[in-house]
Amino acid sequence: MTLTDEDCLSETLAFNAEFEANAARRPARGARPDPATLAALRRNRLGGDAPPVRLPQAHDRVVAGGVGVRVFVPERVAGVYLHLHGGGWAFGSADGQDERLWRLATGADLAVVSVDYRLAPEHPFPAGPEDCEAAARWLVECAAREFGTRRLLIGGESAGAHLSVTTLLRLRDRHGITGAFRAAHLLFGPYDLSMTPSQRAFGTRPLLSNTKSLRGSYELFTPRMGAEERRAPEVSPLYADLSGLPPARIVAGTEDPLLDDSLFLAGRWERAGAPVRLSVVAGAMHGFTLLPLTVTERELRREREFLATAGR
Repeated sequence: MTLTDEDCLSETLAFNAEFEANAARRPARGARPDPATLAALRRNRLGGDAPPVRLPQAHDRVVAGGVGVRVFVPERVAGVYLHLHGGGWAFGSADGQDERLWRLATGADLAVVSVDYRLAPEHPFPAGPEDCEAAARWLVECAAREFGTRRLLIGGESAGAHLSVTTLLRLRDRHGITGAFRAAHLLFGPYDLSMTPSQRAFGTRPLLSNTKSLRGSYELFTPRMGAEERRAPEVSPLYADLSGLPPARIVAGTEDPLLDDSLFLAGRWERAGAPVRLSVVAGAMHGFTLLPLTVTERELRREREFLATAGR
């Protein structure tokens, strides 16, 4: 049976309510988690005990002089997708979404290269962005030889969406590389680390992200920076010159403290000259594509369709 939009919204809001009710079972996220909490969140960002499923179709490599990547190569390759995982720059890993990335690889005919960038607090800004930049440059130079195609795409979720934009800007500003990546797919990213109005106003609702957890993530990633320093374009891409960037698909949920970030970025991206597809998902919390919802399957299908055709 196909659910209507109203049914999907009801399902999503009911899931949110259950998620909030179960908040006490998940590790608390303070400004600097203790080692046990940090380890639990790195094992499973949703707070469960089971580690993510690792698929045999994925292969770990080291590229660009020391950056770890996890590579998925389907039978037919018509492009390469550079994936940057989420997790507040401190959690998550390249092997945390094998099943989803393999479905994307086979469904969109893409080799997927997921970057195991260095994590805060051990490796704060700019370590993570440097690793993503290095992996992107490696693809620009080697994709044709490694995968038989020069059609490159980039994207990620949450902190990975932020890193996708900063990577494109680093390629342009540091190396004069534009046009190599033909599209960006950006899921509910933080693009203003000095905090947009929706970030500041969200409060303490115990969803996957809220005002307190965002402040904690920013402190881990950019320790000792104040709000003004976090407005620097290399930290907060909402303040950067966005000219020369590729077409993008930008996704956010209405129950996400980062909603304004996506709305504001979409407007600035389009005004800078590139087409934007903006998808605002009613009732969805931050990180909803990790959750077992009807709207998740719909958005992941749209992601596959966008990446299968973008930049051809």
